Amino acid sequence: MRDYNAEAQSRPDKRYDYNFDEIVRDYMMKRFAPHFAPGAALELGCHEGRSTTLLAQHFDDLTVIEASSDAIAIAQRNSPDRVRFINATFEEANLDRKYQSIFLINTLEHLEETGPVLRNIHDWLAPGGHFYVLVPNADAPSRQIAVQMGLIASNNAVTPGEWAHGHRRTYSFDTLEADVRAAGFKVEQRGGLMFKALANFQFDRALEAGIIDEKYLDGIYSLGMIYPQMCASIYLICGK
Repeated sequence: MRDYNAEAQSRPDKRYDYNFDEIVRDYMMKRFAPHFAPGAALELGCHEGRSTTLLAQHFDDLTVIEASSDAIAIAQRNSPDRVRFINATFEEANLDRKYQSIFLINTLEHLEETGPVLRNIHDWLAPGGHFYVLVPNADAPSRQIAVQMGLIASNNAVTPGEWAHGHRRTYSFDTLEADVRAAGFKVEQRGGLMFKALANFQFDRALEAGIIDEKYLDGIYSLGMIYPQMCASIYLICGK
């Protein structure tokens, strides 16, 4: 049995969330928001609600499914009262409606089996709706540098620290698209967020020291549009 509350906690050897993660989420919304349409929205996996608060700014009708009860308790305090939270796994959740927008943000890599959950998402998506999936990128330069340094075995390896936080795989574009298409989705747009030559903790230290500023962040965001395969995160926007 997995302990979802334990997986959501920071550990001495690896934090769960970095300041750089917050920055990536902000730029993610900048990329996703032009595609949003009116209607009910569903977020699958919220951790402590940082993405939830951003999504609630765009969707009045937002439902969130999260397996960690501890994470939900924090997310509820940080979210508007109108957001509905369901404490369940995606495999066990029983939803009786369709959603115009469904978000799976930094969560697909946590699943034991992706197929059943992606097929559930396909069923929950309304006709004409969009499914947004974003994952960490196995081919980010920072990760490739770690391979050359001997810190990890391969680009798509799962490190002990990542495993402790619930990661079960590391995606690149080919494996991400293969899983999504196998569930019946059509990929309408793909891209990367934030060209990434530094590890998350290195980004945080550079930000704290003032070495990196907003202009630099805008620069790596723009560069990520040119080199999506070298970004911190990769995403797909899909329809049925």
